[in-house]
Amino acid sequence: MIGRQAICYSNLPLVVAKLRTKLKKGDKVKVISGGSKKVPIKGRIGKILSFVESGQRLKVIVDGVNVRVKTIKPLRPGESARLVRKEMPIDISNVMYYAETLGKPVRLRYKIVDSKKIRGYIDPNTKEFVQV
Repeated sequence: MIGRQAICYSNLPLVVAKLRTKLKKGDKVKVISGGSKKVPIKGRIGKILSFVESGQRLKVIVDGVNVRVKTIKPLRPGESARLVRKEMPIDISNVMYYAETLGKPVRLRYKIVDSKKIRGYIDPNTKEFVQV
């Protein structure tokens, strides 16, 4: 390959986007899209266990949602095989905060009161801000 140069990607500047979200660890969320016909995850409700950065996208691990089962072979003689259940991450755009008082997902907002940032949502019935 005379005349061609290899591109060295290690010298290129790494652009890291700041991934922001209004959701926090421990929030109750509802999955608004995703899954397949065999394993639908849309409509499931669970708590956020952790956040995972996947390149330029932010993903979340939700308790009891998108669970995969893996068979582990026995390592020693006399040991039996076992099944390991693990929650896999889903894209953050596929979940919304679940308001238990309303029984449906809502969009979170911030409101500044007395120079403090308060997290909450607007109640669709009363049009008032409800603190989370």
